[in-house]
Amino acid sequence: MENQITKKYTNEEVTVVWQPHMCIHSAICFKGLPLVFNPRKRPWVTLEGGTTETIVEQIKKCPSGALSYYMNDEIEESVEIEGNTVIEMLPNGPLLVYGNLTVKDTQGNESKKSKVTAFCRCGQSGNKPYCDGSHITSKFEG
Repeated sequence: MENQITKKYTNEEVTVVWQPHMCIHSAICFKGLPLVFNPRKRPWVTLEGGTTETIVEQIKKCPSGALSYYMNDEIEESVEIEGNTVIEMLPNGPLLVYGNLTVKDTQGNESKKSKVTAFCRCGQSGNKPYCDGSHITSKFEG
C-alpha cells in the first residue's frame, strides 16, 4: 500500500483536501476546472484559478472522494449525508458507493466514509478495497 498522505490547499474561504491514495485518475477535476486542478503544474491545485463556489462545485463531482473540502469558518469534520445508499458500477472501472459507510479492513480496523467511495473491481489496486486507478493500466474490462 502506498503512503496515505493528505495534502491541503487553502484560500481565505475554503480548504481543499487531497488524498492521492484514493484518486482513480478520472481527470474530472482537471477537465472541469483546469485553472485550479492541473496535474502538469506544481502545486497541482491552485485555488487562485477559481472562485470558492466553482471549486466546491467541482470537488463535489470527484467520483473517488480523493478531493474534498471544508469551509474555513467551520470545524473540519466528516459530514454524513442524508438519503439512501446508491451503488454505481462504472464501465471498465470501480464500483462507486454513494452514502455513509463503515469499511472494515482485514485487521478489523474501521474507517467511516461518506459521500462517494470507489471500490476496486479489477483486483489490481495497491490500496484494496479502494480503487487506485490500476484498472487503467491493467486494461480492465467489465
